[in-house]
Amino acid sequence: MRSDTVTKGKQQAPHRSLFNALGLTPEEMERPLVGIVSSYNEIVPGHMNLDKIVNAVKQGVAMAGGTPIVFPAIAVCDGIAMGHLGMKYSLVTRDLIADSTEAMAIAHQFDALVMVPNCDKNVPGLLMAAARINVPTIFVSGGPMLAGYVKGKKTSLSSMFEAVGANAAGLISDEDLCEFENKTCPTCGSCSGMYTANSMNCLTEVLGMGLGGNGTIPAVHSARIRLAKQAGMKVMELWEKNICPRDIMTEKAVLNALTVDMALGCSTNSMLHLPAIAHEIGMDFEIDFANGISEKTPNLCHLAPAGPTYMEDLNEAGGVYAVMAELNKKNLLYTDCMTVTGKTVGENIKDAVNKDPEVIRPVENPYTPTGGLAVLKGNLAPDGSVVKRSAVVEEMLVHEGPARVFDCEEDAIDAIKGGKIVAGDVVVIRYEGPKGGPGMREMLNPTSAIAGMGLGSSVALITDGRFSGASRGASIGHVSPEAAVGGPIALVEEGDIIKIDIPNLSLTLAVSDEELEKRRQAWQPREPKVTTGYLARYASMVTSGNRGAILTVPGK
Repeated sequence: MRSDTVTKGKQQAPHRSLFNALGLTPEEMERPLVGIVSSYNEIVPGHMNLDKIVNAVKQGVAMAGGTPIVFPAIAVCDGIAMGHLGMKYSLVTRDLIADSTEAMAIAHQFDALVMVPNCDKNVPGLLMAAARINVPTIFVSGGPMLAGYVKGKKTSLSSMFEAVGANAAGLISDEDLCEFENKTCPTCGSCSGMYTANSMNCLTEVLGMGLGGNGTIPAVHSARIRLAKQAGMKVMELWEKNICPRDIMTEKAVLNALTVDMALGCSTNSMLHLPAIAHEIGMDFEIDFANGISEKTPNLCHLAPAGPTYMEDLNEAGGVYAVMAELNKKNLLYTDCMTVTGKTVGENIKDAVNKDPEVIRPVENPYTPTGGLAVLKGNLAPDGSVVKRSAVVEEMLVHEGPARVFDCEEDAIDAIKGGKIVAGDVVVIRYEGPKGGPGMREMLNPTSAIAGMGLGSSVALITDGRFSGASRGASIGHVSPEAAVGGPIALVEEGDIIKIDIPNLSLTLAVSDEELEKRRQAWQPREPKVTTGYLARYASMVTSGNRGAILTVPGK
């Protein structure tokens, strides 16, 4: 056992004395040491129930003959961090989580791991760590929040942010806004639409690292506790068979995840996280090939914010396995991939049934024949940009309009709420990329303000930052290269015409090459916004969005 390094032999007597100090018995030290990575905290609604999940995992591990030992991972609530300095610290936590989990797991020589994440960067950070550490590992998340109800209709966090814009435009009253505030987020759990947290928890199932139901069983259902116990027991089976993350998270598994991503209509943030996870297994993930997968993958789900259904509905309809079974009718998945169930993808989904064709469209009757995400290229984004095509209204799939240029999110919000943005405009928010932000803030406030003020079908937004999974509309993010490194988005001037053609995968600035070169020669790099602390170190090491905003050694 790996833990023999710290539990066996006379030389390890000092180590055992410290385990004695923890209260561990000789019998417990004879068993495999299973690290349970707990993301529990009291500031993230999706994490406030993880103490119960962790306790259930501990029971499962102990029942199956292991010794469970808990250690923590941090997590940020993107909703609470939204729209202020705190959002600079959201994406950057992904790497803190991966690095600190790697350090804890290897320093203490755990034999196996159970990862207990839930929200946003916590899930991909722990998937990255699992690939690095490569001991038998299983994931069990905290589960999604139930949808809220306002005036008889289901709602989610995107509805809440859009209500703020609607109130600013005089479309709803202060009393209505208060009702949204009090009813939109009714339980613990990751926010109830197909936002980043739920996208990544669903894709964890597809990657093979979580049991069926990991992404969809609501946080408040007792089935979630049972799933956690099963995960604790299953990790011991993985240990006995020596099935490790890199046996599961192969290139084929990543391609499966990208395929199901297209069918579910996941958050654009998945196009940051899948490349980062792929990087950890040595896979060269070019975001371009997402278009090839999208071309042949039908979009089967319109979960909030793209449509009126929620995670609880997807769960009742059969969950992720049901979506995968639909896709498998067209042979779109690699079914021979191993998973944490100890079975292949094909074995896992062979009995899955689509119980609600209104929630999961049959593959013969999709929302669209192409996937939910698209990568756009052109002279404005030579290295690519990402849009959630499934959340764009038909009249905005092709759009042409004048650029309204802002060098930070706050200035754009002021202009939108001040009535300075009108139908036809293309809002450009730059210097918000991984380096320029630094931290690549999400632009949920401006997209929600646009939608809430009734401009969602007539105004586009383009940024080198990123979007919350709760954003909808013609919201094009991850523009690469970013403005801070002199990408073309830095050269856009007020009033320039921008042409968006999502069906043809293009994003074009209607300015001649000669004029762009003239502007490029005159462009000067900005002084860094942050010069001390973690953000400064992050900015010095991070790559562009098209590479997943991974960290590299400077100069390499």
